[in-house]
Amino acid sequence: MQKHRKLKIVLYAAAALIVVIGGYFLISGWIAGMPKLNYTLNTDAGSAAAYPDADFAVISDLHVYDPLLGTTGAAFETAMSLDRKLLRDSVELLDYAIGDILASNARFVLISGDMTKDGEAVCHAIAAEKLKRLTDAGIKVYVIPGNHDVSNPVAVSYSGDMETPVNNISPEEFAQIYANFGYGDALERDADSLSYVAEPMDGLWILAIDSCRYTENAAAGEAIVGGKISQTTADWIASVLQRAKSEQKAVITIMHHGVVEHWDGQRKLHEDYIISDYAHFGEFLASYDVRLAFTGHYHALDIVRGDFNDKYIYDVETGSLITAPCPIRYCSIKGGEFEVNSETIVAKLRPGTDFAPESAEFVKTTVVLEAKKTLGNYFVGGEDAEIIGDAVGDAFTAHYSGDEDPAKRPALDESRLSLWGRFVLGQQKYVLDGLWNDPAPNDVNARFELK
Repeated sequence: MQKHRKLKIVLYAAAALIVVIGGYFLISGWIAGMPKLNYTLNTDAGSAAAYPDADFAVISDLHVYDPLLGTTGAAFETAMSLDRKLLRDSVELLDYAIGDILASNARFVLISGDMTKDGEAVCHAIAAEKLKRLTDAGIKVYVIPGNHDVSNPVAVSYSGDMETPVNNISPEEFAQIYANFGYGDALERDADSLSYVAEPMDGLWILAIDSCRYTENAAAGEAIVGGKISQTTADWIASVLQRAKSEQKAVITIMHHGVVEHWDGQRKLHEDYIISDYAHFGEFLASYDVRLAFTGHYHALDIVRGDFNDKYIYDVETGSLITAPCPIRYCSIKGGEFEVNSETIVAKLRPGTDFAPESAEFVKTTVVLEAKKTLGNYFVGGEDAEIIGDAVGDAFTAHYSGDEDPAKRPALDESRLSLWGRFVLGQQKYVLDGLWNDPAPNDVNARFELK
């Protein structure tokens, strides 16, 4: 009898512990899902302002790099191996893109951040000088900073195996340097960030949202990758959108960080590439009938739609101009319909050479190196790391190019993996599955209504 009583006590205690633990995770999950800011949603059921006809171009993540900062030596090669940017070719790629845009029908250009490699003052000067070709031709340009651009403590030059700090820029200097590219003709600026609103043509407002955390860089000793906004900026955005609604102005937004998760699992693996509170922030914008958000940061050509009850927003992400395939998006709004056609310039820069295939291989190589480093944290190495890393490289290069085709997904022979390798792959396979699954709409060339 005593044994049964003790067993009951143990069982009751175990059940109570399970309830407490379950309750903890339930409550903590509920708290995590709550908005971090107070967003003033639009509750006016009135009709949305019609988008006027417009032709414009979008480029992103220029990462302009001054070759005089060094393009040889062990330190520079190490920096190159840790990323997938064609830094040596950044100025040439920007020159080509500008020439291409000048020959197009675009009336204005949106650039969604990361103007420079790491916020070097000399690189910002080159970017502004190059973009002047567009404004001199009467094509307006609107920029917003990326996480690399402002108060970046890792702005350096390279010589041999040495890195030497160089001048970076402050938020105030960013607005001064790009005064002719959005800030000088802003209708209104936010007092707490580098956000602003401009009107490139009658009836259309561009809401440029600064989601970068450069004020935290000095304390961190590096550029903070993730994005968020302050309550002050959220309130300013609400006031701008309320004014736009009252004046019947249609709004599109540009910002560096994503507004919608671009693949199932992105938040889990790379939460720093979507704005903090993205689900609530997306609903916030969509409630005011902002149908289009042009983003960058992740270096991929991807379009995804976020739905919030009867409202929606399309996150049109543009890949980096210096990461193969090096895209330019040409966008058109006509009769309430949005159309985007993307041109990739990596194969056009040096025709008749191996530049394009070598650039694509460089992207995959750097992704594989990063994947193998991550796998090492799970004690996966050797052939296991080679096999899994290669699969990760294929998945990311497909995602960067857009319109991922699952039928082209290379087979991964799990029988070649060790027991531990198979276990780790099973835990992380959501990355491969998520990247290869590409929901509608298309990413490269697409058309959809904005009604």
